Amino acid sequence: MKVLYVYAHPEPKSFNGALKDTALAVLQEKGHEVKLSDLYAMKFHPVLKASDFPERKNLEIFNPFFEAIKAVKTGAFSPDIKEEMEKVKWADLLIFQFPIYFTFMPAIMKGWIDRVLAPGFGFNPVTNSAYDTGLFKGKSAMIVTTTGAPKSMYSEEGAHGDLNRHLESITHCIFEYMGMKVLPSYIIYEVSSMSREKGTEELEKYRQRILDPRFGR
Repeated sequence: MKVLYVYAHPEPKSFNGALKDTALAVLQEKGHEVKLSDLYAMKFHPVLKASDFPERKNLEIFNPFFEAIKAVKTGAFSPDIKEEMEKVKWADLLIFQFPIYFTFMPAIMKGWIDRVLAPGFGFNPVTNSAYDTGLFKGKSAMIVTTTGAPKSMYSEEGAHGDLNRHLESITHCIFEYMGMKVLPSYIIYEVSSMSREKGTEELEKYRQRILDPRFGR
């Protein structure tokens, strides 16, 4: 299996960093091909801008939707976007790992999605290519995420509500919208107050999740 691991955390020595390193090691141990997009390390620019389209059709008014639709046909994206698009094309499974910020993904991860998973690439409303006819049909995607809050806060009765419901704006409105099969999200709670022993235990649990023969299916 070909796996693209899209990772967003600013500190390499964090628990998230260890989680990512564990995943990469185990995936390779299982014989999978793996490519990493470490967004902070890459200094990935998260802001969609006119210069993303070097062959713009309309120089007077910037319409990113229509520029993207046209650019997909010609490949006329900025080099950083083209490089990430090639990784996505190559991958069978996309894993997105990030910490929860205000019940959502960090801005740098959202920027990667906005710029890379462009109209005409993973979906195309003009041709009604979405959901069952999404352009990434045959690929799978999953979220790996951490929170500082306890699980009780993200329960149905908790202050924030069920975290999986918050994640549906990603799993349903992005992944499924583009035709991808959504795998169950992997969530680790209370990372901010986690002891070293608990952290080691959680890393082993994640390792075992990836080693499960059903992983990625």
